[in-house]
Amino acid sequence: HRAPALARKVPRARSVPVHSSTAPSARGRGKLHACKSQKSSLRAAKLCPCWLDSAVPPVNSGFNPGEFPRSIVTLAGGIGGARFLRGLKSCVASHQTEITVIGNTGDDIELFGLHISPDLDTVMYTLGNGIHEEQGWGRQEETFVVREELKAYGIEPQWFGLGDRDIATHIIRTQMLNSGYTLSDITKALCARWNPGVQLIPMSNDRIETHVEIEDEDGRRFIHFQEWWIKMRAQTPAMRFVAVNSENSTPAPGVISAINQADLILLPPSNPVVSIGTILQVPGIRTALLQASAPIIGVSPIIGDAPVRGMADACLSAIGVSTSAQGVLELYGARKHGGLLDGWLVDPVDQGTQLAGVDVQALPLLMSDLEASAAIAGAAIELGCRI
Repeated sequence: HRAPALARKVPRARSVPVHSSTAPSARGRGKLHACKSQKSSLRAAKLCPCWLDSAVPPVNSGFNPGEFPRSIVTLAGGIGGARFLRGLKSCVASHQTEITVIGNTGDDIELFGLHISPDLDTVMYTLGNGIHEEQGWGRQEETFVVREELKAYGIEPQWFGLGDRDIATHIIRTQMLNSGYTLSDITKALCARWNPGVQLIPMSNDRIETHVEIEDEDGRRFIHFQEWWIKMRAQTPAMRFVAVNSENSTPAPGVISAINQADLILLPPSNPVVSIGTILQVPGIRTALLQASAPIIGVSPIIGDAPVRGMADACLSAIGVSTSAQGVLELYGARKHGGLLDGWLVDPVDQGTQLAGVDVQALPLLMSDLEASAAIAGAAIELGCRI
């Protein structure tokens, strides 16, 4: 389908609550309610049980081991996923391989009347050569005039710094949502400018937000993941994560068919709890992965006892998983035993990592430049072809 033209009428901005002791009400895409008690029906991020269920027959993609994959599907969060994807694009550049990226939208948030999709934008900007390379997020050559003006007015929150160039993306996304377009439509339209070289699909067109339960001087409460991650720097221990409204969501169009038709499925070194884990909470996606005949290869986001980037250790601790390549491998599990993985790439410092049913390979995993990222992606493809 042709990408929709960008809407020209900008609807009147409407304010929404950023956070409270309960989740904010959602506009336009269903209402979100956080847990009101310890016995909430919402699924918390003790994720393993909700990922794993009975085995199902595989879907035949027509891909034979040893062939170079014609179609690759990845599940991706923000910086780690985006940098891996840049290497993957480079690795398959001489082949006619289609890459489909299923992007996490659990980090999405509404601020200043704008709908912000941090992970989708990070993938789009990175692959479209518009990312701030040192940060790994936001636009290059960014300015912050609007942020400073909002600060002068005393407008909260001030902990989420929107750049002037970046704001344009959020204005377009918001006006199109208010005009009735889906997030899939909008992502396709935005990518028409950036030409990322992949098909970028949100995990769902339904509104899903990751909220964090914490306890501090203000008591036990839920806050948006972005507040915990950016404002608090994940310093306040998380008691659990809730993907609000995930149980009522459906995969975005194209997600399930891409998984079914894939020759290879990759889990980049994105946060296994609040990026990959949130995508897996959309009903139907986990089942499609279990059905797929394509091998599933994961790349460890942990080197030694620390995340490659970010604060995944704080997320893993909250769900009782050790910050190690072994811990994340066990979290994902082996497909032969009801989990997700056929293969797992780890750094040489973690080469003792093992799990029955998973082929574990060791190679340097630090994505220091494009060449290093491409080498990691190439190793993932090679392992998938061998399996």
